Amino acid sequence: MGPELLGFAAAGICAYAADLGLFIWLRGPVGLDPLTAKALSFVAGCTVAYAGNALGTYRRETAGVSRLRQYGIFFAVNIAGALVQLLCIAVSHYGLGLTSQRADTISGAGIGMALATVLRFWGTRTLVFRTTGREASWTG
Repeated sequence: MGPELLGFAAAGICAYAADLGLFIWLRGPVGLDPLTAKALSFVAGCTVAYAGNALGTYRRETAGVSRLRQYGIFFAVNIAGALVQLLCIAVSHYGLGLTSQRADTISGAGIGMALATVLRFWGTRTLVFRTTGREASWTG
């Protein structure tokens, strides 16, 4: 599972860079509103992550499978991850009353990102790139 984790992490880092870079560009020079900019950069980040995983980490798992179907499931898994991050912020900010910018950052970008990454890894290997020849388990 070591090479799989490294490949997943590399694809994720590239996706994060694409998401962040595009968001900054869309908000700055392009002048889009923050929600539109984030929505577009999120889709771009998902696309980069999917490409990195489909062409790299899980390239042997994609034979004979519809790429469009895979991408749809991958996108849904990533939306679920984003919702986990939002839920962490909501619980911390509104449920626990931790309303500082630092608390929001820790709950969303720290705890939320960690939980979302676990969900994305599980979903990517189990739901998106599963095969009948390999049991989808944490022991690989």
